[in-house]
Amino acid sequence: MNNLLVTGFEPFGGETINPSWELARALNGEAIAGARVVAVQLPCVFGEALTRLDEALARVKPSVVLAIGQAGGRCDLSLERVAINVDDARIPDNAGAQPIDEPVVPGGPAAYFSTLPIKAIVAGLREAGFPASVSQTAGTFVCNHLFYGLQHLVKERPVRSGFMHIPYLPEQAARHPGAPSLPLPTLVAATRLALELAVTAEEARLGGGQLD
Repeated sequence: MNNLLVTGFEPFGGETINPSWELARALNGEAIAGARVVAVQLPCVFGEALTRLDEALARVKPSVVLAIGQAGGRCDLSLERVAINVDDARIPDNAGAQPIDEPVVPGGPAAYFSTLPIKAIVAGLREAGFPASVSQTAGTFVCNHLFYGLQHLVKERPVRSGFMHIPYLPEQAARHPGAPSLPLPTLVAATRLALELAVTAEEARLGGGQLD
């Protein structure tokens, strides 16, 4: 059976939970589209996150990788289009590092694109009643760092890979008045479908751009 690697992060930024890990571990062990989900928690630490990811890739040997991260303030499941080769941290990571204008991979290309069928996934999620969109930026913190590093690590491998941001859980949003959230069961159901489409779908030629 093929493996689907799903990664989530440990809590950061003063939060006590991270919805990305709660989601990943809820899916761990499930069979989706004839493949087994393997969930791995990664540290919210520049460099170390990529080391742990590389170890997981070697151990799991996945056909699909979906890395997931928290994006407090977003209101939907955001399939990221592009990762850029820069670390520019507004806050320190969990080890206290705060790189500014440093490359993720020295000498690497300026950017990598997701190799997941992101527009087909977004279309499938919306048709099923889940809020979803194509995002044009994964930020410049550890999420983008991981996304770029992932695409760099698997660039010569027959692996579909990419990154998805998700909103706060309701219990987090309760501490951030006005912030949108999605409950864990909704995130699990939506991500189950996203993984199925990641395995089976071909990319769709659909509008997913932004005006600003």
